[in-house]
Amino acid sequence: MDAQIITIGDEILIGQVVDTNSAWMGEQLNMQGIRVQKIVTVSDEHDDIIHAVKTAFAEADIVLITGGLGPTKDDITKKALADFFGVGMRFSESTHNRIQRLFKKFGIKMTEAHREQSYMPENADLMINQMGTAPGMWFEQEGKIVVSMPGVPYEMKYLMNEEILPKLKKKFEGTPIAHRTILTVGIGESQIADKINDIVENLPSNISVAYLPGLGQVRLRLTGRGENEQALNELLDKKVATITSIIAPFIFGYEKEKLEAAVGKILLKKGKTIGTAESCTGGFLAHKITSVAGASAYFMGSVVAYDNSVKMNLLHVRPSTLETHGAVSEATVREMVQGTLELLKTDIAVAISGIAGPGGGTPEKPVGTIWLAIGDKNKIKTRQLNLWKDRIKNIEYSTVVALDMIRKFL
Repeated sequence: MDAQIITIGDEILIGQVVDTNSAWMGEQLNMQGIRVQKIVTVSDEHDDIIHAVKTAFAEADIVLITGGLGPTKDDITKKALADFFGVGMRFSESTHNRIQRLFKKFGIKMTEAHREQSYMPENADLMINQMGTAPGMWFEQEGKIVVSMPGVPYEMKYLMNEEILPKLKKKFEGTPIAHRTILTVGIGESQIADKINDIVENLPSNISVAYLPGLGQVRLRLTGRGENEQALNELLDKKVATITSIIAPFIFGYEKEKLEAAVGKILLKKGKTIGTAESCTGGFLAHKITSVAGASAYFMGSVVAYDNSVKMNLLHVRPSTLETHGAVSEATVREMVQGTLELLKTDIAVAISGIAGPGGGTPEKPVGTIWLAIGDKNKIKTRQLNLWKDRIKNIEYSTVVALDMIRKFL
């Protein structure tokens, strides 16, 4: 069973809004054994919408559409769908009454534009949207299904979860599809591919592997298809175990786990507390650590030592160290770790100092030069990075490396 997704909106095409709907819908459909063969974004133009729907209808069994169902003039999805199916528009009394009740409840004045929102294609089966005013629309023709939903993510998700996915599951029994995701850090996709090449080369035809690289991390996704769901899951688990045995030092988790959450679990398990001292990352490492619920059990605090005076006054970095080696140096981050351990009374401390960019570099220390250190009362380990000229990328990558250093240190 194949599906196509159409998102409608000029705001997506010009980069004003990021389309997160398609990724979420694709994941949900895939879990039901429905293959998404194409995702298309089109403008708020009548002819563009009809062309996209016509193409998708010819190629797929299911067409899911989001966007263009609001009360404004650029919301023309309903008219385009009516024209595509060759039907007229009808006034939905139930939709109109529901909008009236909602507006009365919240003290909103009803306008003619809101009344227009109650007109639907004659052949649409309406699905009540408890999260908004625009109902979802379900169409069936020639053994195929077309579904139209609002573009607002929480409204779309409500309709998908409460109406559309249950109806699709009841109507179609797709071939079971299962996924396993291995999460790695500190190793590139080509290195992973080289290490597990023999395994991948000998995978059965119903299992595929995808390498999904991110900043400092790579997700390794195994996808399997098969009529026997239990046998498929057992086979995938076996392959994951084999791959894990080969690249175990680089694996921090599975499925959707975050690196910072994995690090937090280790800190809890080991009963260790941690603090950070950050210069070029400006507290981003602390932000990542504290984004995990329950971080207060192991995270004591952070010093954003952006200026040298803070490094000296709070972390007791020696003036002679800064004069001789500079703020961006191994010697400085070592002393920042020592100062953090003393100030915050933690078991472990991490320090970062660097030149994030785009300015501030020198021939000896160009933009992207980052020094990191992690230590306790017994030892300190350091690492130097030579990164890019992109400030945000440097901050984010340095934070990933710091989290990985914590993981390995523990």
